[in-house]
Amino acid sequence: MESKKKILVVDDDPGFREACRVTFEAKLYDTVLSPSREDALERMKEDPDLVILGTLEPAGEAFRLHQWLKAQRRYADVPLMVIDAAARERGTKGWRKFEGMRMQCDEYLTKPVEPSMLVPCIQHMLEEATRKIKVLIVDDHTMVRDGIAAVLALQKDVEVVGEAVDGRDAVEKAARLLPNVAIMDIAMPVMSGIEATKQIAKDYPQVKVLILTQYDEQENMLVAGRAGARGFIPKKAAGAELIQGLKAVNRGSYFPETFAEVALN
Repeated sequence: MESKKKILVVDDDPGFREACRVTFEAKLYDTVLSPSREDALERMKEDPDLVILGTLEPAGEAFRLHQWLKAQRRYADVPLMVIDAAARERGTKGWRKFEGMRMQCDEYLTKPVEPSMLVPCIQHMLEEATRKIKVLIVDDHTMVRDGIAAVLALQKDVEVVGEAVDGRDAVEKAARLLPNVAIMDIAMPVMSGIEATKQIAKDYPQVKVLILTQYDEQENMLVAGRAGARGFIPKKAAGAELIQGLKAVNRGSYFPETFAEVALN
């Protein structure tokens, strides 16, 4: 039997916390309640499947907890729902404007909100979290492919479904494996990554291409964008940006934002 999903509710309103517990447990979710940032730090050791980050006093506490969660590799990808204070209370227990600009969450709501109205959203977030991103790695160097695969293996929501050694191989495997994302080198024998990207974007538009290359000049970004790539990352920055870029292009976004300007113009 599949184990129950666990939801952590962090909020300083005991009435709201209890209403969440009753509602969510009726839907067969294990529900853990936390009244403060300090307590939530301890509760995270119970490995919740989803976090609801509500209101905390004083203002800034919710943001501090959010920043801590996103900085921890263990918790950074846990689905997060932020429930902000009503406008009249935002100055004392809500998110300030500069904090909101740095928010990373899967869903954002404001109080008042009934816990019963959160259930469909919770179900959707949990379904999305368990759906793996299928990745095809394309590079003519075995060590590079192995290195990328090792980084991706640390992500519970990513699955490497295949590897390709050149552009032609990439096109063939994109057709057969239908990955969500192809991580593509540019300079390869037989067929370049740019030519492969053109063909994949034309014939298999559901496969998003993320260029990962040692050639990071503006001209290469322009060519990649025109070919239909969704993202462009220099290999020297791959460690910091690869996962972020992978998830962005999988959602249908361009990565980084500067590449969107190049690709769309």
